[in-house]
Amino acid sequence: MQAFRTLLCTSGRIPPAYSSFQLTFRAYATNRITLTSIGPVPASQHNQKRLGRGQGTGRGGTSTKGHKGQNARAGNGKPYPGFEGGQTPITRRFPKRGFFNYNGKTFAPVNLDRLQHWIDIGRLTFSRENPITARQLLLSGCVHDVQDGIKVLADGAVHLRTPIHIEVSRASQTAIRAIEQAGGSVVCKYYNALALRDLVQGRTDRKSAEPTRKPDMLWYANWKNRGYLSPQHAQRMAARERKATRSIPEASVVEA
Repeated sequence: MQAFRTLLCTSGRIPPAYSSFQLTFRAYATNRITLTSIGPVPASQHNQKRLGRGQGTGRGGTSTKGHKGQNARAGNGKPYPGFEGGQTPITRRFPKRGFFNYNGKTFAPVNLDRLQHWIDIGRLTFSRENPITARQLLLSGCVHDVQDGIKVLADGAVHLRTPIHIEVSRASQTAIRAIEQAGGSVVCKYYNALALRDLVQGRTDRKSAEPTRKPDMLWYANWKNRGYLSPQHAQRMAARERKATRSIPEASVVEA
Protein backbone atom coordinates (compact mmCIF):
# COMPACT_ATOMS: atom_id res chain seq x y z
CA MET A 1 0.00 0.00 0.00
CA GLN A 2 2.86 2.44 0.82
CA ALA A 3 4.51 1.69 -2.52
CA PHE A 4 1.22 2.40 -4.31
CA ARG A 5 0.87 5.76 -2.56
CA THR A 6 4.47 6.67 -3.53
CA LEU A 7 3.85 5.87 -7.19
CA LEU A 8 0.58 7.79 -7.14
CA CYS A 9 2.21 10.91 -5.68
CA THR A 10 5.19 10.91 -8.07
CA SER A 11 3.51 10.03 -11.36
CA GLY A 12 0.03 11.43 -10.81
CA ARG A 13 -1.64 8.38 -12.36
CA ILE A 14 -2.40 4.80 -11.34
CA PRO A 15 0.18 2.32 -12.65
CA PRO A 16 -1.14 -0.50 -14.89
CA ALA A 17 -0.14 -3.05 -12.26
CA TYR A 18 -2.66 -1.49 -9.85
CA SER A 19 -5.49 -0.90 -12.37
CA SER A 20 -7.62 -3.66 -10.83
CA PHE A 21 -7.36 -1.97 -7.41
CA GLN A 22 -8.80 1.38 -8.42
CA LEU A 23 -12.42 0.22 -8.01
CA THR A 24 -12.03 -0.29 -4.28
CA PHE A 25 -9.51 2.36 -3.37
CA ARG A 26 -10.79 5.78 -2.32
CA ALA A 27 -8.28 8.64 -2.24
CA TYR A 28 -10.45 10.76 0.08
CA ALA A 29 -10.91 10.35 3.81
CA THR A 30 -14.14 8.90 5.29
CA ASN A 31 -15.55 8.93 8.82
CA ARG A 32 -15.69 5.72 10.77
CA ILE A 33 -19.17 4.33 11.46
CA THR A 34 -19.72 3.98 15.20
CA LEU A 35 -22.74 3.56 17.43
CA THR A 36 -22.59 7.26 18.24
CA SER A 37 -22.62 8.34 14.59
CA ILE A 38 -25.63 6.25 13.54
CA GLY A 39 -28.91 8.19 13.28
CA PRO A 40 -32.28 7.95 11.61
CA VAL A 41 -32.69 8.61 7.93
CA PRO A 42 -33.43 12.28 7.27
CA ALA A 43 -37.17 13.10 7.03
CA SER A 44 -38.06 9.69 8.42
CA GLN A 45 -39.27 11.13 11.74
CA HIS A 46 -41.81 13.87 12.33
CA ASN A 47 -42.87 15.61 15.48
CA GLN A 48 -46.36 14.96 16.76
CA LYS A 49 -48.98 17.58 15.91
CA ARG A 50 -49.89 19.23 19.22
CA LEU A 51 -53.28 20.91 19.39
CA GLY A 52 -54.35 23.76 21.62
CA ARG A 53 -50.88 25.08 22.42
CA GLY A 54 -51.25 28.69 21.33
CA GLN A 55 -52.03 30.62 18.17
CA GLY A 56 -48.40 30.64 17.10
CA THR A 57 -48.48 26.92 16.45
CA GLY A 58 -51.24 27.22 13.86
CA ARG A 59 -53.34 24.71 15.78
CA GLY A 60 -54.47 26.74 18.76
CA GLY A 61 -57.88 28.13 19.69
CA THR A 62 -60.41 25.60 18.45
CA SER A 63 -57.69 23.01 17.82
CA THR A 64 -58.58 22.65 14.13
CA LYS A 65 -62.17 21.58 14.99
CA GLY A 66 -63.98 24.80 14.09
CA HIS A 67 -66.62 26.63 16.15
CA LYS A 68 -69.13 24.46 18.01
CA GLY A 69 -71.23 21.86 16.28
CA GLN A 70 -71.28 18.09 16.57
CA ASN A 71 -67.84 17.63 15.05
CA ALA A 72 -66.30 19.98 17.63
CA ARG A 73 -67.45 17.86 20.58
CA ALA A 74 -65.55 15.17 22.40
CA GLY A 75 -65.58 11.77 20.76
CA ASN A 76 -64.74 13.13 17.31
CA GLY A 77 -68.43 13.71 16.58
CA LYS A 78 -69.06 10.08 15.62
CA PRO A 79 -72.43 8.74 16.87
CA TYR A 80 -72.51 5.51 18.83
CA PRO A 81 -74.22 2.42 17.38
CA GLY A 82 -77.99 2.82 17.69
CA PHE A 83 -77.93 6.64 17.80
CA GLU A 84 -81.01 8.05 16.04
CA GLY A 85 -80.19 11.74 15.83
CA GLY A 86 -81.34 12.64 19.32
CA GLN A 87 -84.71 10.93 19.55
CA THR A 88 -85.21 8.05 21.94
CA PRO A 89 -83.57 5.01 20.33
CA ILE A 90 -85.51 1.83 19.75
CA THR A 91 -83.54 0.06 22.45
CA ARG A 92 -85.10 2.41 25.02
CA ARG A 93 -88.56 2.83 23.51
CA PHE A 94 -89.62 -0.75 24.18
CA PRO A 95 -89.38 -2.78 27.40
CA LYS A 96 -87.14 -5.79 27.81
CA ARG A 97 -88.56 -9.28 27.57
CA GLY A 98 -87.23 -12.42 29.19
CA PHE A 99 -84.13 -12.97 31.29
CA PHE A 100 -80.92 -14.95 31.35
CA ASN A 101 -81.29 -18.15 33.36
CA TYR A 102 -78.10 -18.60 35.36
CA ASN A 103 -79.24 -22.06 36.44
CA GLY A 104 -79.95 -23.19 32.89
CA LYS A 105 -77.81 -25.81 31.17
CA THR A 106 -76.88 -26.38 27.55
CA PHE A 107 -76.74 -30.04 26.56
CA ALA A 108 -74.92 -31.45 23.56
CA PRO A 109 -77.52 -33.25 21.40
CA VAL A 110 -76.92 -36.66 19.86
CA ASN A 111 -79.49 -38.39 17.66
CA LEU A 112 -80.31 -42.07 17.42
CA ASP A 113 -79.41 -42.35 13.74
CA ARG A 114 -75.94 -40.98 14.48
CA LEU A 115 -75.50 -43.49 17.31
CA GLN A 116 -76.52 -46.33 14.99
CA HIS A 117 -74.11 -45.14 12.30
CA TRP A 118 -71.23 -44.95 14.79
CA ILE A 119 -72.03 -48.49 15.95
CA ASP A 120 -72.16 -49.78 12.37
CA ILE A 121 -68.71 -48.44 11.50
CA GLY A 122 -67.24 -49.80 14.75
CA ARG A 123 -66.49 -46.53 16.49
CA LEU A 124 -68.72 -47.29 19.50
CA THR A 125 -68.58 -50.48 21.54
CA PHE A 126 -70.64 -51.13 24.66
CA SER A 127 -72.30 -53.74 26.85
CA ARG A 128 -74.87 -53.77 29.63
CA GLU A 129 -72.09 -53.61 32.22
CA ASN A 130 -70.19 -50.90 30.29
CA PRO A 131 -72.78 -48.60 28.71
CA ILE A 132 -72.09 -45.71 26.37
CA THR A 133 -71.16 -42.56 28.30
CA ALA A 134 -70.10 -39.03 27.48
CA ARG A 135 -66.46 -40.16 27.46
CA GLN A 136 -67.02 -42.71 24.66
CA LEU A 137 -69.11 -40.25 22.67
CA LEU A 138 -66.42 -37.58 22.88
CA LEU A 139 -63.44 -39.85 22.19
CA SER A 140 -65.16 -41.47 19.21
CA GLY A 141 -66.03 -38.09 17.69
CA CYS A 142 -69.78 -38.66 17.90
CA VAL A 143 -69.97 -35.32 19.73
CA HIS A 144 -67.34 -32.61 19.65
CA ASP A 145 -68.14 -30.94 22.99
CA VAL A 146 -69.96 -32.33 26.02
CA GLN A 147 -70.97 -28.81 27.15
CA ASP A 148 -73.12 -29.34 30.30
CA GLY A 149 -73.93 -32.94 29.44
CA ILE A 150 -75.27 -35.18 26.68
CA LYS A 151 -78.93 -35.36 25.67
CA VAL A 152 -80.22 -38.16 23.45
CA LEU A 153 -82.82 -37.11 20.87
CA ALA A 154 -85.07 -39.29 18.74
CA ASP A 155 -84.20 -38.04 15.25
CA GLY A 156 -83.65 -41.05 13.00
CA ALA A 157 -85.31 -43.49 15.40
CA VAL A 158 -86.49 -45.59 12.44
CA HIS A 159 -82.85 -46.47 11.71
CA LEU A 160 -82.15 -47.77 15.23
CA ARG A 161 -81.90 -51.57 15.19
CA THR A 162 -79.21 -52.25 17.81
CA PRO A 163 -80.16 -52.68 21.49
CA ILE A 164 -77.92 -49.98 22.92
CA HIS A 165 -77.20 -49.32 26.58
CA ILE A 166 -76.41 -45.69 27.28
CA GLU A 167 -75.92 -43.49 30.35
CA VAL A 168 -76.27 -39.75 29.70
CA SER A 169 -77.50 -36.59 31.40
CA ARG A 170 -80.85 -36.32 29.63
CA ALA A 171 -82.96 -38.16 27.07
CA SER A 172 -86.24 -37.29 25.40
CA GLN A 173 -89.31 -39.43 25.99
CA THR A 174 -89.44 -40.46 22.34
CA ALA A 175 -85.79 -41.51 22.41
CA ILE A 176 -86.34 -43.55 25.59
CA ARG A 177 -89.25 -45.43 24.01
CA ALA A 178 -87.31 -46.10 20.79
CA ILE A 179 -84.25 -47.44 22.63
CA GLU A 180 -86.28 -49.70 24.92
CA GLN A 181 -88.37 -51.01 22.02
CA ALA A 182 -85.11 -52.05 20.36
CA GLY A 183 -84.12 -53.96 23.51
CA GLY A 184 -81.74 -51.41 25.00
CA SER A 185 -81.74 -49.33 28.16
CA VAL A 186 -81.31 -45.69 29.11
CA VAL A 187 -80.11 -44.23 32.41
CA CYS A 188 -80.10 -40.48 33.03
CA LYS A 189 -77.49 -39.46 35.60
CA TYR A 190 -76.71 -36.08 37.12
CA TYR A 191 -73.28 -34.57 36.50
CA ASN A 192 -72.01 -31.27 37.77
CA ALA A 193 -69.05 -29.58 36.10
CA LEU A 194 -66.42 -31.45 38.15
CA ALA A 195 -68.10 -34.85 37.80
CA LEU A 196 -68.50 -34.40 34.05
CA ARG A 197 -64.83 -33.45 33.71
CA ASP A 198 -63.77 -36.51 35.71
CA LEU A 199 -65.96 -38.70 33.52
CA VAL A 200 -64.45 -37.35 30.30
CA GLN A 201 -60.90 -37.67 31.67
CA GLY A 202 -61.57 -41.21 32.93
CA ARG A 203 -60.93 -40.42 36.60
CA THR A 204 -62.56 -42.71 39.16
CA ASP A 205 -60.83 -41.58 42.37
CA ARG A 206 -63.57 -39.07 43.25
CA LYS A 207 -67.20 -39.72 44.06
CA SER A 208 -69.68 -38.06 41.73
CA ALA A 209 -71.73 -35.23 43.18
CA GLU A 210 -75.43 -35.66 43.88
CA PRO A 211 -78.01 -33.08 42.78
CA THR A 212 -78.72 -30.38 45.37
CA ARG A 213 -81.36 -28.27 43.62
CA LYS A 214 -84.92 -29.43 44.09
CA PRO A 215 -85.83 -29.46 40.36
CA ASP A 216 -82.83 -31.68 39.62
CA MET A 217 -83.63 -34.01 42.50
CA LEU A 218 -87.24 -34.42 41.34
CA TRP A 219 -86.23 -34.92 37.71
CA TYR A 220 -83.64 -37.63 38.38
CA ALA A 221 -85.90 -39.35 40.92
CA ASN A 222 -88.64 -39.81 38.31
CA TRP A 223 -88.69 -43.18 36.56
CA LYS A 224 -90.47 -41.61 33.60
CA ASN A 225 -87.20 -39.81 32.86
CA ARG A 226 -85.24 -43.00 33.62
CA GLY A 227 -83.53 -41.15 36.45
CA TYR A 228 -80.83 -42.97 38.36
CA LEU A 229 -82.32 -41.89 41.71
CA SER A 230 -85.70 -43.51 41.04
CA PRO A 231 -86.74 -46.57 43.11
CA GLN A 232 -87.28 -48.61 39.94
CA HIS A 233 -83.69 -48.06 38.87
CA ALA A 234 -82.46 -49.10 42.32
CA GLN A 235 -84.52 -52.28 42.10
CA ARG A 236 -83.11 -53.10 38.68
CA MET A 237 -79.55 -52.59 39.89
CA ALA A 238 -80.16 -54.81 42.92
CA ALA A 239 -81.66 -57.55 40.76
CA ARG A 240 -78.72 -57.33 38.38
CA GLU A 241 -76.27 -57.68 41.27
CA ARG A 242 -78.12 -60.73 42.61
CA LYS A 243 -78.08 -62.32 39.18
CA ALA A 244 -74.35 -61.67 38.82
CA THR A 245 -73.71 -63.17 42.26
CA ARG A 246 -75.61 -66.36 41.42
CA SER A 247 -73.73 -66.76 38.15
CA ILE A 248 -70.34 -66.95 39.95
CA PRO A 249 -69.53 -70.63 40.64
CA GLU A 250 -68.59 -71.50 44.18
CA ALA A 251 -64.97 -72.43 44.74
CA SER A 252 -64.60 -76.14 45.27
CA VAL A 253 -62.70 -77.16 48.37
CA VAL A 254 -59.90 -79.60 47.65
CA GLU A 255 -59.24 -81.93 50.55
CA ALA A 256 -55.65 -82.28 51.53
